[in-house]
Amino acid sequence: MAKFTISFFILCLFALSLTEAQKTGFSVELIRRESPKSPFYNPEVTNYQRVQNALRRSINRLTHFNPKVFSPNTPQADIIANRGEFLMNISIGTPPSEILAIADTGSDLIWTQCKPCPQCFKQVAPLFDPAKSSTYKDLACNSRPCITAGSGSCSTNLKCEYSVSYGDRSFSNGILAIDTLTLGSTTNRPVALPKTIFGCGHDDDGTFGEQATGIVGLGGGDVSLISQLKSSIDGKFSYCLVPLEASVEQNTSKINFGANGVVSGSGVVSTPLAATGPATFYSLTLEAISVGNNRIAFDSETSEGNIIIDSGTTLTFLPPDFNSKLVSAVSSSIKDDPVTDPDAILDLCYNFNPNFEAPKITVHFSGADVELTTSNTFVRISEELVCFVFKRGERDFSIYGNLVQTNFLVGYDVKKGTVSFKPTDCTKQ
Repeated sequence: MAKFTISFFILCLFALSLTEAQKTGFSVELIRRESPKSPFYNPEVTNYQRVQNALRRSINRLTHFNPKVFSPNTPQADIIANRGEFLMNISIGTPPSEILAIADTGSDLIWTQCKPCPQCFKQVAPLFDPAKSSTYKDLACNSRPCITAGSGSCSTNLKCEYSVSYGDRSFSNGILAIDTLTLGSTTNRPVALPKTIFGCGHDDDGTFGEQATGIVGLGGGDVSLISQLKSSIDGKFSYCLVPLEASVEQNTSKINFGANGVVSGSGVVSTPLAATGPATFYSLTLEAISVGNNRIAFDSETSEGNIIIDSGTTLTFLPPDFNSKLVSAVSSSIKDDPVTDPDAILDLCYNFNPNFEAPKITVHFSGADVELTTSNTFVRISEELVCFVFKRGERDFSIYGNLVQTNFLVGYDVKKGTVSFKPTDCTKQ
């Protein structure tokens, strides 16, 4: 007990206040879910198996955005099916209770399982105990957060109830509350965020693994971490994702807030955030994709906001007709003969050789041309195979995944309504 008290005193002594963070900005490490720093890490799994697991999760994650994709035959990996690819170290309460939460740009609510939990999925880490936090407070049914983010129902003692569900039929139900949320920063000075709205789950189930302890929603909705930080970070955050082939022991990705989240300088291109669809999702307008000098127009019934940008989805999914045209153009530009993916996950694969050359591919967003490298467009899934990371998805439903975002500093300015891309060596950030 004495050791914990001393640790908490040290945390409070060196924590960065929200006022200080507002002036200087701050950055938080993003832990790739299968790195040695993650509870999901399995040292017996090869790098190629980790890549293949990420690809399968990517397909499963489609149900997060579009429940119609769900099928009993959908490929599954023995891990959390629909959550994101990166984790964040956070703490809730006073004294702080540590949580390794999944960072999810495709959802809003921050939530964790809480005591008492009669209908909870099994987790390895201790459940958060609200009774032990001096700063915890349940939200009332008539509070503004409850009206905007709650389920619209009240418990018998007039506490605000919430309910969230996901496309794969996972769910979390509980009480909406406020408490101090502490983010671990890359400067070793954690950032304390008092009175943060979060969900205290008492009835949760689905495809969650035992290692899961919570979710940090980074979407655009009212109760996401980004929205709750909006004024203090001036609506700005960014991330720099290291490539899959980078050493996970030596390189980590980062998410930056406030002044640290500004993306500027030579090579930056920006595109508007589209005000269409659910507020949770960050939607962009895709106009075309070029393979060399062959520009393929993106035909969509939706003129604006026709593609969601998401850091938690590995692959990039495009409508069948457009994806077919893109795959055909890429295949025609490569002299080697394509081969079949034995796992039937990816649409275009080749036998790997050191001299493999992919064509130049440029993604044309409204007002921004993003030039991709071979490491953005092809991924090595085994010693023998390298495959295209764009995949057939659903009609009029597209996701711009994280492989095409690696080695870019991707900046969001929700106040200005833009997303910016800057080519960057993320291993040096």
